[in-house]
Amino acid sequence: MAIELRQQLKLTQQLVMTPQLQQAIKLLQLTRMELSEAVREELMENPLLEDGLDTEKEQTREEMRGEVDVAGDLPEARLLGETELPQSTTADPRDATTEVAGDAAAAVGEIDWESYLDSYSSQPSMPSFRDSGSEELPSLEARLTKQTSLVDHLTWQLKLGGFNEKEVEIGLLILGNLDHNGYLIEVSVADLAAEAGAPEEQVLEVLDEIQQFDPVGVASRSLKECLLIQARHLQQDDAVLVAILENHFGNLEKKNYAAICKDLDQPLEEIIEAVKVIASLDPKPGREYATEDPQYITPDVYVHKVGDKYFVVPNDDGMPKLKISSFYRSSMAGSPKAKQYIQEKLRSAQWLIRSIQQRQRTIVRVTESILKFQLAFFEGGIAHLKPLILRDVAEDISMHESTISRVTTNKYVHTPQGLFELKFFFNAGIHRSDGDDMASIAVKRTIRDVCGKEDPKSPYSDQQIVTLLSRSGISIARRTVAKYRDQLGLLSSSKRRQLF
Repeated sequence: MAIELRQQLKLTQQLVMTPQLQQAIKLLQLTRMELSEAVREELMENPLLEDGLDTEKEQTREEMRGEVDVAGDLPEARLLGETELPQSTTADPRDATTEVAGDAAAAVGEIDWESYLDSYSSQPSMPSFRDSGSEELPSLEARLTKQTSLVDHLTWQLKLGGFNEKEVEIGLLILGNLDHNGYLIEVSVADLAAEAGAPEEQVLEVLDEIQQFDPVGVASRSLKECLLIQARHLQQDDAVLVAILENHFGNLEKKNYAAICKDLDQPLEEIIEAVKVIASLDPKPGREYATEDPQYITPDVYVHKVGDKYFVVPNDDGMPKLKISSFYRSSMAGSPKAKQYIQEKLRSAQWLIRSIQQRQRTIVRVTESILKFQLAFFEGGIAHLKPLILRDVAEDISMHESTISRVTTNKYVHTPQGLFELKFFFNAGIHRSDGDDMASIAVKRTIRDVCGKEDPKSPYSDQQIVTLLSRSGISIARRTVAKYRDQLGLLSSSKRRQLF
């Protein structure tokens, strides 16, 4: 068979994502904070982009500055006696200067300096301390800008503890390996000794001293050790309490006090007294010095109720208002290279502005669709939340499910019922005996309410919760109740039981 070269024409179709579409998809899945940061970076790189809000502020400042300059000329003229220079070109300017200076000196001489100094000296001076009856000045504690961390607090005690240089080095190494709860669980004593170049006995001595610092129990290697250290510090380490912590930690967690009584041969009252002491101890000694700042959520869209109607309004507060710079647009008549560069940046700026506008419109459309499906929630609360999937909203607004998923991820809406993530409104359905399905989140809220009304000394088991839900028309399996209870952070019935 001969080998030959031939040319063939073939017609095919394929989906190619344009740069504009790629940018729109990228911006669509960004959070509000990430979008603001991306816009700021584009403002730094693209000279044709301007923040309209900053431009308006600058124009306002210039207008105010111009008004101040114009108004500032009038008092000066009055102060100088409204003296004008002679119009004659043959006049000597020095004569005019002498006349102006004489009028100014006369004006200054008219001021009653004695009364001015008397009134100035009679004014109260700035207080050097905070008056208990005054609320204008903040206290000294309120002026601190940095919160003391756990490591800073322990380092301060370490440097005042009378340790030598090597022990301070070991102590700083220990403090540097504490977690946010104050535990030393990431490294062992052998690892610390090897890194510090010191014997393990010396590391243990420094560790024992640090564990007595404030807060007591810090740098513990386990919860059991932390509680034992605190009990010894409070002089509550009797034989029963120590035996419970060392040998019956599992029964203590399950509140199986009968097994503890049987093994220790102690009455129930004695065990309960020891358990009360253990319950008063702090299992996380470092949480008091947690330095994590709260994260405040800014909604991407608002849902307002006006009369009997709801309106969806995008939140543009804090977002840059982009516009094209007119200065560079008018500079396109220069060299060809400059014109090409400006045209490229102009197209990039236009794509970014259109993508952000399309993002806002898509979020509003998705929110309006959610509002239509979950109108009962906006009227009555979580108990009226209905099952909803991404496909329902996608078919309603003629978009793909992946687009709806990107829009609802890390986007928040402020409603009359509170602040919620858009993903919150999508839930699986739980069948009810009356024929209407119920959202899984509403079922979780019902389980939380049932557990909140139970008797603490005799909490409901999972099977009992199933029975109570069935009386309300909610058909659910016991394992589903256990799964929802774990997601809500509710303990099992044996761990929720309270005997004192």
